[in-house]
Amino acid sequence: MRIAEATAAYEYQGFWGSFWDIIWWFLLVFVLISYLFALFAVIGDLFRDRKLNGWWKALWIVLLMFVPVLTMLVYLIVRGDGMGHRLVDETTRFQEEQDNYIRSVASTGPAAEIAHAKSLLTDGAITQAEYETLKTKALS
Repeated sequence: MRIAEATAAYEYQGFWGSFWDIIWWFLLVFVLISYLFALFAVIGDLFRDRKLNGWWKALWIVLLMFVPVLTMLVYLIVRGDGMGHRLVDETTRFQEEQDNYIRSVASTGPAAEIAHAKSLLTDGAITQAEYETLKTKALS
């Protein structure tokens, strides 16, 4: 009778009933989050790869849906080396585009603005008063 009472008491401890239940729950959450990170990395790499045919991408996605863990491991083994290279290439390309955009919209400085205003004055596009206004504005 005492074993049945002990078993019944253990069954009613609830989800957070023991320390090991909590540890097991956190381990499962960690594995799930790790799996999701790896899954999104693989899917991101699939869409980042410009050399891979669309049919191959679709096949990888379908396999990821039906046999997710095995497909992810095979993908990481077969194509894992190129994942880093593709990520670095994409990041470098993005950084270059961002730098070019910033250079195109950034202020060139007072000397360049005054030189530009002087060239406009020489071409006759602005008057002497407008040139002085632009020069004052650039120096302030």
